[in-house]
Amino acid sequence: MELHVLPDRMQLARAAALRLTALAAESMRARGTFSLALSGGSTPWAMLEVLASQEIDWSRVHVFQVDERAAPDGDELRNWTHVTRSLLDRVSIPERNLHPMPVLEAPEAGAHGYASRLADVAGTPPILDCVQLGLGDDGHTASLVPGDPILDVTDRDVAWTAEPYKGTRRMSLTFPCIDRARTVLWLVAGAGKEDMVRRLTHGDRTIPGGCVHADRAVLFADAAAGVEVDAADA
Repeated sequence: MELHVLPDRMQLARAAALRLTALAAESMRARGTFSLALSGGSTPWAMLEVLASQEIDWSRVHVFQVDERAAPDGDELRNWTHVTRSLLDRVSIPERNLHPMPVLEAPEAGAHGYASRLADVAGTPPILDCVQLGLGDDGHTASLVPGDPILDVTDRDVAWTAEPYKGTRRMSLTFPCIDRARTVLWLVAGAGKEDMVRRLTHGDRTIPGGCVHADRAVLFADAAAGVEVDAADA
């Protein structure tokens, strides 16, 4: 796993945004478009605000979600609400290229429909150009949470948690879909995650994050997450 450590969350957000800008340019040269799946969290939203200021051909960007809560449209619990506020309201991406998870549809139909949309854009099976992930203090990533049967799903690219997690059920990309991505971009910031960062970087498969393949992964972390700052990245 490629590792970059920044002194604080805002510098992390900027460094990650610059990497995404480079990935977008590379993907557009190779395939004509850039498919990006986004997770929730304050650090990704800070990154998206920086990304919105970059020189990117937004007409060729497809925005997907890694996971989403079953909450009403526009609700503060919805990751898409914050993606809209931090990125989509600031750039011109065609509506046809925006792919929010249909969490208000019947669960099975919604998950199947989202998997079909992934395939329409990213091929069969879908290979996304970049999947952005975070890491919880319990080791979860996306909505692949400890103890939930969603961890064992291998025959679908999109599934629901069997039980509510922190109050809501969630739709999520599954491990097979995430592992096919050309790049997995991890963003980890804040105190209390030191042990999980160590376990992630050592490929500890007893936590969900450690089950994601690391061969095409890059981790941006801040010093508060328990990783020493590399002078080359400061």
